[in-house]
Amino acid sequence: MLSSMKNMFKVEDLRNKIAFTIFMILLYRLGAHVPVPGIDVSTLQTLRDQAEDSGPLQFLRLFSGGAITQFAVFALGVMPYITSSIIMQILAVVIPKLEQWQQQGAVGQRKITQWTRYLTVAIAVMQSTGLTFLFKEGGQGFAGGNPFDLDLFGGNYNWSRVLIVVISLTAGTALIMWMGELITQRGIGNGMSLLIFASVVSQLPANFGAVRAESGTIAMLGVVLLFTGVLVAIVFVEQGQRRIPVQFAKRQVGRKQYGGQNTYIPLKVNASGVIPIIFANSMLYLPVMISSVLPAETNADGGGNWAYQAQEFIRDNFEGGTSPIYLGTYFVLIIGFAYFYAAIQFDPHKQADQIRKQGGFIPGIRPGIQTERYLGRILNRITLPGALFIAMVALLPAVVLGQTLSGSAGLQLGFFGTSILIAVGVALETMKQIDSQLMMRNYEGFLKT
Repeated sequence: MLSSMKNMFKVEDLRNKIAFTIFMILLYRLGAHVPVPGIDVSTLQTLRDQAEDSGPLQFLRLFSGGAITQFAVFALGVMPYITSSIIMQILAVVIPKLEQWQQQGAVGQRKITQWTRYLTVAIAVMQSTGLTFLFKEGGQGFAGGNPFDLDLFGGNYNWSRVLIVVISLTAGTALIMWMGELITQRGIGNGMSLLIFASVVSQLPANFGAVRAESGTIAMLGVVLLFTGVLVAIVFVEQGQRRIPVQFAKRQVGRKQYGGQNTYIPLKVNASGVIPIIFANSMLYLPVMISSVLPAETNADGGGNWAYQAQEFIRDNFEGGTSPIYLGTYFVLIIGFAYFYAAIQFDPHKQADQIRKQGGFIPGIRPGIQTERYLGRILNRITLPGALFIAMVALLPAVVLGQTLSGSAGLQLGFFGTSILIAVGVALETMKQIDSQLMMRNYEGFLKT
C-alpha cells in the first residue's frame, strides 16, 4: 500500500488532481463554519447543545457536516443536489423526453445535468425558506412541537432578513454544486460523493469523543470494535456482485469476422447504495415536520383536539427514533425503496432488448421475453439480500448504541451505520479511479487481484 501511494504521487498530473481535490474539500469545510448573515451568532452554541436530542436535525447534520447547527452558508449541504438527482432519475422513467436525453450520450447528459442544476436551486430556495420559518421561534419543527429555548434571529424576524438568509443558503448550495463539478472535472472525480464523504467523516471524531465523555473509554473502545466489524462487512458486501454470462454470435461482414466473444452483466448485491436510507429517513421525518404546524389545542381536562393527539402520537413514536413503530416502518421503507431504486437503475426489458440487438444471448436462455424474465428474476433475488443488509446496517447500530449508551451519544451515533456505508462506498470508488489512472501509466495500483 505504501509503495502504491508513492507511485500515486510520482505522476505530476495525478498529484495535481489530488492536491486540487484536497484544496476544494478544505474550502468546503471552511464554508461549513461561516455563519449566515442576519443570524444572532451568540445563540449558535445553544442550538448545538439543544440539537443533540433532535433526531431529524441529526440526520441533516450528518449530510451537512455539522453546518446545519452552525447555521452556516453551507447549512443545506449536498442534500438539495442529491434530491434533485434522484428526482431526475425517477422522472426519466415516466417522461419520454428525459428518456431520449439519456439515450443521446454526452449531449443528452449535459441537458440532464443542466436541468438538475435548475432543480437543485429550486429545492434549495424551498428548503432555506423552510429553515427560516422553522427557526423563527427556535426550531420547533425539529423538536416535535417543542421549540428550542433560543431565537436565532435575535427578535428581528422580518422579510428583509429572511431574504438575506434564503439568498445566502441558496448561494451556498449553488457554490457546493459548482465545487463538486470542479472536483469531477479537474480533480480525481466523484466530486459530490467526495463532499458527502468529507461531511460524514468530519462528524466521526466528535461522535467518538461524545461517547468517551458520557460513557467512558471502555464504551468508546466497544464502539470502535463495532465500527471495525461493520466496516469489514460493508466492504465485503459492496464488492459482491452476480455476473450473468453473455455470449455474442459470430457474424461475417465482408472478409472480417466480428463477435464471438464472451462477457458478463455485473449486478451488484447493493446496487442502490445508501439511497434507500435517505428516502426512508426523508419519509419518516415528514410527519415530524408537518406536525409542528398543526393547529393543536388542549382542553381543560388535559386532552386535546385531533391535531394535539396527532402530535402526541408522532412525538412518542417518531421523535426519538427507537420505538418499535419507528424501527418497523424504517425497515419496511428501506426494503421497499431498495427494490424501487434497483428497478430504476436496471431495466430488464431494455437490457434484454439491447442484448438481442447486438446479437448476444445468455447461455441456456432464449433471447427476448425469456431473457427479460430471467434478468428480472435474478434482479429480484439479488436485491433482497442487499436490501436486508443495508436495513441491518442502518438499524442495528442505532438500536444497540441507542440502548447501551447514556446521554445524547446514542442519538448522535444513530446514523453510525449510514455514515460507514457512505464513507466505504465513496472510498472504494475513489480508489478504483486512482487505480485506473495508475494502471494507465504502468504503475501497480491499489487493488490486488
